[in-house]
Order: sequence, then C-alpha cells, then structure tokens
Amino acid sequence: MAIIHRRILISSRRWPSLPTLILEFVLMHHTLFDTPFINNLLRLLARFVLFCFGWKTMGSKPDEKQYVIIAAPHTSNWDLFFMMLIALKLDIHIYWMGKDSIFKFPFKHTMLWMGGISVDRSKTNDAVATMINTFKHCDELVLSVPPEGTRAHTVYWKSGFYHIANGAGIPICLGFLDYAKKQGGIGPMLTPTGDIEADMVEIKAFYKDITGKHPTRFQSDEDK
Repeated sequence: MAIIHRRILISSRRWPSLPTLILEFVLMHHTLFDTPFINNLLRLLARFVLFCFGWKTMGSKPDEKQYVIIAAPHTSNWDLFFMMLIALKLDIHIYWMGKDSIFKFPFKHTMLWMGGISVDRSKTNDAVATMINTFKHCDELVLSVPPEGTRAHTVYWKSGFYHIANGAGIPICLGFLDYAKKQGGIGPMLTPTGDIEADMVEIKAFYKDITGKHPTRFQSDEDK
C-alpha cells in the first residue's frame, strides 16, 4: 500500500477549498505504518509476538481503499495492543479514534505515531463531521472506531462509526478480537443502507459469539 499522505497530497490539488484544519489533520499525521524500514521491522515483530501469545489472525486485508473498521469488543487496554499487531501483520494502515485523556504528556506523540486520533467526547458531532469530510477528500483512508466508545460496561452502542461510514458513503468492516479463541482479524464488509436500526441488528449479530477480554463489559445483542 502506498504511503497515504503522498496520495492525499496529490489529491489535495483538486480541493483547495478544504479547511486547513482537515489538511493538517491528515497530511501532518505520520504514523508507524508509513515510516520507512521501521514498518517492515514492526510487521515481522507483530508476527512473532502474536505467535508467542498463541493468537491467530483471521481474514485478509480488504480490497477497498476506504472504510471504517469496527474495533470490537472493546473491554480492555489490551485491545489496542492486539489491534495494532493484527493491523501490522495484515499490512492494514489504520488510524484509530481514542478519548483525549490518553493523548496527554508524555504519551501524546507516541499515540499519534501509532495512528491515534484524539477525540473530545463533548464534541462527538464535530469529530463525525470532520471525518466524513476527510473521507470525501482522501483516496485511501482506514479508520478504526470502537462502537462502545468505552472499556467500561455499556448497554448502548455508540453510533458514531455508523454515521461516519454512512455520511461518507463507504463500507463498514467488522473487525474483531476474540479472547476465548485467541483469534482476531477481519470479518465481513457491510454497506450502510441508511436504516441504522436494521443495519445494527446485522452488525451485532456478527459479534454475538465473540468474547472480549472482559465479557461482562460487552453487549452485542439488541439494545435494552
């Protein structure tokens, strides 16, 4: 996969009116996935670490150039660790959204280099609108979003990931981490229909038998 920033820079000539904030949001955000030489070493390391932990990677890198990937179940800090390992092994260059509190000093630059995007939960609508606009002006972009929005127990799924995909006209990839089976990877692709209730039933059905690290914190069936 070509370096995402170079492709966006070339494309940016077609949209000079794009707000500077969004240009900086993507163009200036280099990650470990587009760091020459280091990326190759990390991919080899990811394979080794997954082997040592006894984890298997399921699925393969999607052909689509743009999509939102659900990161679920999200019940532990370990989820980011395994998500990054699997993304490296499959050579999927991802960005991921996380709460702004984990981007504090001294971890901020490390989190950004890992592909993190700081999100202020009090301004969720702004983040959704920004990402929709960013997707519409990028040739290649993969964004990972946890549907629960928190590691704590939650009954209601956050719908930000759905609104980003639906608003940008891109598919949703059902990524997963199953700690019971020690498997993680890529599930099916779903194209949002605009009927969020119907689509969420299909999405949650996929996660019904997938076990997070802390199963009691994750609910995959219909909202109660």
